[in-house]
Amino acid sequence: MGGSLSVLDSLIILIYILIVLSIGFYFRKKSKNSEEYFLAGRKVGWIAIGASLFATNISSEHFLGLAGTGSKSGLAVGHFEWLACLILLLLGWVFTPFYIKSGVFTMPEFLEKRYNSASRYYLSIVSILSYILTKISISLYAGGILLNAVVGWDMVTSAVVIVIITGIYTLLGGLSAVIYTDLVQMFILIIGSIILTLIGLSEAGGWANLVANTPADFWSMFKPLTHPDFPWTGIIFGAPILGIWYWCTDQYIVQRVLSAKNLTNAQSGTIFAGYLKILPVFILVLPGIIAFYISGGTVSGDRAYPWLVTHLLPSGIKGIVVAGLLAALMSSLSAMFNSTSTLLTIDVFKKLKPDADEKMLVRFGRISTGLMVILGLLWIPFIGLLSDDRMYVYLQSVQAYVSPPIAAVFLFGLLSSRVNGKGAIAALLTGLSLGVFRLIIEVNNKIEPLSNEFLKYLASINFLHYAIFLFIVSSLVLLTISSFTERPSEEINSLLFNKKLIYEKNKWLLVNSAASILLVLLLLLHWWIFR
Repeated sequence: MGGSLSVLDSLIILIYILIVLSIGFYFRKKSKNSEEYFLAGRKVGWIAIGASLFATNISSEHFLGLAGTGSKSGLAVGHFEWLACLILLLLGWVFTPFYIKSGVFTMPEFLEKRYNSASRYYLSIVSILSYILTKISISLYAGGILLNAVVGWDMVTSAVVIVIITGIYTLLGGLSAVIYTDLVQMFILIIGSIILTLIGLSEAGGWANLVANTPADFWSMFKPLTHPDFPWTGIIFGAPILGIWYWCTDQYIVQRVLSAKNLTNAQSGTIFAGYLKILPVFILVLPGIIAFYISGGTVSGDRAYPWLVTHLLPSGIKGIVVAGLLAALMSSLSAMFNSTSTLLTIDVFKKLKPDADEKMLVRFGRISTGLMVILGLLWIPFIGLLSDDRMYVYLQSVQAYVSPPIAAVFLFGLLSSRVNGKGAIAALLTGLSLGVFRLIIEVNNKIEPLSNEFLKYLASINFLHYAIFLFIVSSLVLLTISSFTERPSEEINSLLFNKKLIYEKNKWLLVNSAASILLVLLLLLHWWIFR
C-alpha cells in the first residue's frame, strides 16, 4: 500500500524539479560545440566531478538492492561500495592520465587508438546495448517500485514523468547540465538517506541494540567460501574485475573525468568520490538491517527501504527523502542518456560522416538524446517483467558476464606494449561468448533444472568466481594471439603506462597523495571493524 504526500512534501519535490530543469535551460546556450556538449568544455572542477561520479553511480536500484540485500545478508554487499573507493584511486592515478593525454571523447575511441577500429565498434555496440537493455530498464523498474510503495504514484505514470523531465535537461544542456544537476542531487540524496538512517537507528534503540538483536553474521563482511552470493574469494579476486570495468573503462563513468579542466582536478575528483563511496554501507545497506529488525523479520528484500520510508518518516522529511530517491534515479538516467548520445554521435555518426561540423554534431547529439528518451519510454510497459527480490545481486551478476574481457583488454593495453588489435578482438569475442553462454544456461537451469551435470555445475558457479574465470581466459587469449601476430606500431607508446605521466607537479600533488593514503587507511580500518 503506497503512502501519500503532504502539501509540504509536494512543495519540496516541486522545488527540486524546478532547480534541475533550470540548470538544463541555463547550459542550453553554453553547449555550442561537441566538446562543450559532450565533455562540458573540459573545464569542470574536482568537486563537481566527484559529486557526479557518486550521484551517477547511485541509482534507484541501489536504494532497493543494497537495502534489500542488507536485510537478508547484512553488510557483505557493501564490499562493492568500499572496493569502489580503491578502484576510483586506480581510475585517477593509473587510467585517467592516459585518457586525458590521448584527447579522446569516448572509451571506444581510446580502444581504437590503442588497438584497432574493430575493438572500438565492439565496445560501442556492447555499451549502447547494455545501457538500453539493463541500466535504463532496471533503473526505471526500481524507481517505479520505490515511488509506488512510498507515495502511491502509479508505476508507469511516474516513470513517464521522470524520463521526460530527465530527458529535457539532458537534451538541452548536455554534460554540463548532467554534472551540475548531479552536484545538487548528490547533496539531496545523501541528506535524505542520512535522515532516514538516523531516524531508523533511533527507532531501533540505537546501534548497540541493533547489533545485539540481529544475526551476528550480518555484521561480518567476509563470508565463507560456500556463501551463495559473496564468498570471500569472489569478493577479493572477482569483484575488483567488475570494478575496473565499471569505474575505469565504462563511458557512463569515465566521461566525467574526461570533462576535467586538467589532470589534477580529475584525480582530485576521483579521490573525493572515493570518500563519498564509504557512505552507502551506512546510509543504504544499514537501513535494510534496520527494516529487518524493526519489522520483526517480516520485511526483507526489495521492500525494505520503501517500508522504512512509509512507516517512519513524518511530513516534510518524507519530501526530502523522496526528492533524494528522484535525484538518484534522474542522475543515473541523465548519465545514461548523455553517454549513449556521446557514443552514437562520436563513435557512429562522426565515423560515418567525418566532414560533419560542430553544429551538426551537437544537433545529432540532441537528436540521439531524444531517441534515448523515446526508447526509455518504450521500455516502461515491460519494466514489470524485471521483478526480482535480489535486484542488486542480479545486476552485478549480469555485469560479471560482460565485464571481464573488457577489463582485461584495457588493463593489458595500458601495461603491455606487446598486445595488439587481433589479440584484443579475439579476447573480447571469446569472453563475450562464454559470458552469454553462462547467462543462457543459468536462466535455463532456473526455469527447468539441467540434466547435464557439467552444464548444471557451470550454471551454479558463483557469479564472482565465474568473472575470475572469464578474466583469466580472456587474458590468456589476448596474450597468446598477440604473441603469435605482429607487434603494434611504436605510435601506441604514448598510451602505455609511464609513471612520469600519472601526475602533474604542483601544490596539489602532495595533498592528493596524502588524501589517497588516508582513504586507503580508512577502508582498512572499516574492513577490520566489520571483518
